[in-house]
Amino acid sequence: MGFRCGLIGLPNVGKSTIFNALSAAGAEVANYPFCTIDPNIGVVPVPDARLEEIARILLPPKVTYTTMEFVDIAGLVKGASMGEGLGNKFLGNIRDVDAIVHIVRCFDDPNVAHVHGSVDPVRDIEIVNTELILADLETIERRIEKNERLLRTGDKSLVRQIDVLKRTADELGKGTPARILKLDASENEIITELRLLTSKSVLYVANVSEGVLKGNGGSYVEDVSRVSREEAAHCIVICGDMEAEIITFPPDEQKEFLEELGIEESGLGKLIKAGYALLKLITFYTTAGTELRAWTVREGTRAPIAAGKIHTDMERGFIRAEALNYDDFIAAGSLAKAREKGLIRIEGKEYVIADGDIVFFRFNV
Repeated sequence: MGFRCGLIGLPNVGKSTIFNALSAAGAEVANYPFCTIDPNIGVVPVPDARLEEIARILLPPKVTYTTMEFVDIAGLVKGASMGEGLGNKFLGNIRDVDAIVHIVRCFDDPNVAHVHGSVDPVRDIEIVNTELILADLETIERRIEKNERLLRTGDKSLVRQIDVLKRTADELGKGTPARILKLDASENEIITELRLLTSKSVLYVANVSEGVLKGNGGSYVEDVSRVSREEAAHCIVICGDMEAEIITFPPDEQKEFLEELGIEESGLGKLIKAGYALLKLITFYTTAGTELRAWTVREGTRAPIAAGKIHTDMERGFIRAEALNYDDFIAAGSLAKAREKGLIRIEGKEYVIADGDIVFFRFNV
């Protein structure tokens, strides 16, 4: 299972520019709305200093990074939930991602038209969020109608479901996204089944000019940060144009380029970290045969489920996991010495994979 982040926003906010910079997928970029018709998908290797350090010690013939998918979804416009622009097709694309990366234009440029004639991050965020809420309200209203028909046939079990759906619709009507509703576990199950757009975790990306990125002003960014805090969402700042320039350099020159600009980390690095935090992801490592490989799972994943990510047979025939903490491995200096010191633990089916674990799965089918 891959983890997918969908890039959304109004037309001409820099989505495709940022997507290209992050994934080097070469999506078309143009200064007019609906440049992106079908969603472009970029599979991005996740930068991983721990994997590189493990590889430095083990010297495996093959090293495989874990990946994250970014989906560049065409720009939404006011009225999208009613079919305006390219409408519900794109709302459907959003439904298929694990988290939303909402690109917000935070730069002035007379050469890049704004679909509403001026830059206003708060207004732009509200337009997109309103369309997502309206789409969710339509989804909920259809379910309420269906359940009320079934209720008339005598199915009393639906009474509570209808109550939860109506309360959720009331909150959405006030502009409250589903992800911040206070629901108990059973109520949340009812809402989760609907795959509401506003139930997805959101990362706001303020797309700024190079001057703002270097610390020269940024009231637009303050607006996005405020909205993010109010929604209990995450927010990072990226200069799409600069990221597009960075990827034109060979990998060994990119770090030097960033240092010259006084920037500690690329937009890719920031976005990956924020995406991991947003989705509550961790990384574990396996070394089998000639390959050292990183894998991504959600926090709280038990060992058999993690094994199943590698191959379904490994989950089905899971016997045990032999787990080694990354820091313990580095301190030991080799797998052999880690074994000699008793640092490799034997764990059963209930073991929860920890971030940085080096794991050897034992199974039989």
